[in-house]
Amino acid sequence: MKTGITIFMFTAALTLSAATSPLLINWKKLSDVEFARKLNKEVNMYFLYPTFGPSVKALQGKEIQIKGYIIPVDENENVYVVSAQPMAMCFFCGGSGPESIMELQFKNKKQRFETDEVRTVKGILQLNPSDIEHLNYILKNAEVVE
Repeated sequence: MKTGITIFMFTAALTLSAATSPLLINWKKLSDVEFARKLNKEVNMYFLYPTFGPSVKALQGKEIQIKGYIIPVDENENVYVVSAQPMAMCFFCGGSGPESIMELQFKNKKQRFETDEVRTVKGILQLNPSDIEHLNYILKNAEVVE
C-alpha cells in the first residue's frame, strides 16, 4: 500500500511540474508567420504586418523559454531584445526577418546586458499583429534562466 501512495505522489509531482514548466522553443518554431507590407496611415509609413500561423498562435499567452543573443536597444530605459542572430546579422542590422527578434519586458527592471551576450530567457509570449510601437513577439515578465 505504501508503494502505491509513493507512486501516486511521484506522478502527481511530475504532473504539477510539467504544468508549470515553460515550453522550450527555438527560433524555427517562431518562423510560422508571413508578412505583408502595408501602409500605416497614422504615420504615413509602410510596415511589415504579420499573419501568424497555427503553431505560433498556439503559443499565445503561454510561458516559453528561448535562447538567443541579447541586443540593447536603450539601456537607460531597460529596453532589450533577444535575437536568433548576433547584432551584425539581426533584423535591425542584417538580413534576418522580424520573426527572428523578440521584445523583452523584464520582470526585474534593473537588468544589464552586453551586446550579443547569449542568454536563455523565459516569460509569457504575447503576439503583436498591429502595434507598430512594439515588436511582433513580446516576452512579458521576462526573466533570465540561470
